Amino acid sequence: MLYYLVVVLYVLVCVSLIGVILLQQGKGGDIANAFGGGGSQAVFGARAGATLLTRATSVLAGLFVVLSLILTAWGQRGSGSVVGGIDAPAPAAPVAPVTTPTPAPPQPAGTPSQPSAPTVTTTPPATAPASGTTPPPPKQ
Repeated sequence: MLYYLVVVLYVLVCVSLIGVILLQQGKGGDIANAFGGGGSQAVFGARAGATLLTRATSVLAGLFVVLSLILTAWGQRGSGSVVGGIDAPAPAAPVAPVTTPTPAPPQPAGTPSQPSAPTVTTTPPATAPASGTTPPPPKQ
């Protein structure tokens, strides 16, 4: 819970810092000042006293740095490795070797080729007994 409170405070400090920086008046450090066209101002502009906006910028910048360090320290959990929490892949199941049939040797010309499947022969069924008669008991 405290972590989320610090994150909300951090976002508010960031938005406030952007707003305070944008509200400040520029110091006239344009290209003319860099080549001596600025008149009486120094190279980096006239040094004015610390106004409310520059003081607020300093305070907000300090808070920004401190909150950034706090969130960085709290954000690192575990071993710090990118792949620290990933489980190792499951080992692959062993694969049975694939056997390929060896081709039959070439037959000389003029010889009949052998069939690839065995021939099944069946015997004709025995004659059925006449109707009304019982078949004889099997011999043991």
